[in-house]
Amino acid sequence: MRNLRDLRVGKPAFYPDQSVYAEYACGRFELKFRDLDGGTGLLFSVTSKTKSVQFGAGRCSWYPQNNSTAATLASDKYFANRILEHAGIATLGGEYFFLSERHRAHRPEGHERQDALACFSGLHFAAFAKPLTGSRGDFAEIVHGEAALDRYLSRVAQHYDSVLIQPIVAGREYRIFLLDGEIVYGAGKHPPFLLGDGVRSIRDLLVAHNSDLQARGLSPIAVTMTEPLLDTVLGAGTHWEIPGRTNFSAGGTMELEQPRAEIVAMATDAARALGLRVAAVDLFADIGGDPDDLRIIEVNSNPSIRFLEEVDRADLILKIWHHTFSILGLLDV
Repeated sequence: MRNLRDLRVGKPAFYPDQSVYAEYACGRFELKFRDLDGGTGLLFSVTSKTKSVQFGAGRCSWYPQNNSTAATLASDKYFANRILEHAGIATLGGEYFFLSERHRAHRPEGHERQDALACFSGLHFAAFAKPLTGSRGDFAEIVHGEAALDRYLSRVAQHYDSVLIQPIVAGREYRIFLLDGEIVYGAGKHPPFLLGDGVRSIRDLLVAHNSDLQARGLSPIAVTMTEPLLDTVLGAGTHWEIPGRTNFSAGGTMELEQPRAEIVAMATDAARALGLRVAAVDLFADIGGDPDDLRIIEVNSNPSIRFLEEVDRADLILKIWHHTFSILGLLDV
């Protein structure tokens, strides 16, 4: 049985993780994997003795178990929060705002760019903002001050048509990955960091970090600091935590962890409320030091599982694909 890293040999650097995992699972479950796009991995089929199913990687939906309505509603962070709140599940709330005049006639009052400042002032000119339908931590940032908000909205407007503005909340962050209400894994999430080398300043390290993010299609980190601090040289091996996003794809880290029962229960309730069979639920626990204060950050209907490869849990990758193949009738349950 070939391992995951062997399957990456000879493939282009952009080859999608999901295609690697599908090919790996096919080898384990005696199914046939076939690339349908000249080796890009962006389109492939999986065939059993009696059936063939097509899959897309890249920006396609990876989990056919989730129906399109549930997946679409979950991807809209405001709608998802409304559904969860209606079900009695605590979220971080927030309001959405459009960044251009396009389709202005099709939406209610109070959600234009000029309205964002009133919301922002109600949060004492400090908030966490992110694109309404964004992913991978793209443009997920802490914003302080009116001028910074204006710059942020202008940057985001080049790539997205709307944003969600929320209060800044601090707590322990978790990800709970679920299949049909069963936990596959739980993980503690931590923000990305710069690793000092004793030579380069924070500014230089941040430039290199941002170049890597942009090469992978993600927004650079916008950090507001005084000039002297930016010029600080970090000692070799010193970690400097980057505030804001914690997404694995944006440089955040995760570690497998068995969360408390009430955390798992809240995640399970959130996935059920949104009608998702596959979901990765991100939530805050112990907000402000209160162990009873739990809130959903967001629910992902198309979550990456690269983390499982990084921690050598191919067994869990196979569990997820077994569920997918079984639902589609490619395997005998």
